[in-house]
Amino acid sequence: MTYYPIFLKVKNRKCLLVGAGSVGLRKLKSILECGPAQITVLDTADPGDEMLEISRDQRVIFEQRPFKDSDLDDVFIAFACTNNTELNRRITDLCAEKNILCNIADFPEGSNFIVPSVIRQGDLTLAVSSGGCTPAFTKKIRRELQDIFGPHYAAFITLMGRIRPQVLDLGKETSHNTALFRQLVASPILNELEAGNVDRVKEILARTLPHELVPRIPELIDDLI
Repeated sequence: MTYYPIFLKVKNRKCLLVGAGSVGLRKLKSILECGPAQITVLDTADPGDEMLEISRDQRVIFEQRPFKDSDLDDVFIAFACTNNTELNRRITDLCAEKNILCNIADFPEGSNFIVPSVIRQGDLTLAVSSGGCTPAFTKKIRRELQDIFGPHYAAFITLMGRIRPQVLDLGKETSHNTALFRQLVASPILNELEAGNVDRVKEILARTLPHELVPRIPELIDDLI
């Protein structure tokens, strides 16, 4: 199956996760990174130490009880990660009826989305998927990419995120701004960030940025390295 790649905004949304085993915990930790308003976690087993630690997060509500249909009320996205195939299928059917996004750990063909392997460096997110055919291979690719995309990528994204609005506020032509952003991306800034050469980054910015922004360089690169 060919999936449509998409990055989903779950900030301030209500989520449900059924099953707090190892698979459920992985999904719980990954979605917590994205700022949901609330995640209700259901499991009939006693919570492990890791689940107890995570449940200290005010957004997480852990309830040791069976799933009931009303748990899906007002839910934006749901994950079923239990070892009960019948229950997972039931959640699938209910989500379909209610038009809720759902991911079923042991039933990708019944899910309406799958969770890719993800590499994060600050605001840079890389997602890798094999369409559910071989998760082990996507994890291998993820490990290889982690060696390539280090923390300096996060620093570069942060820097560009600071520069962009200030450039746009100058009110210059779109063609001028586009050329400037491309020049910055093609410059050695990324390599200098990797090497920790703050002075070289300053020099490149001083040569490249519009003169109005040159006095702001110290604040632009503050805490990058």
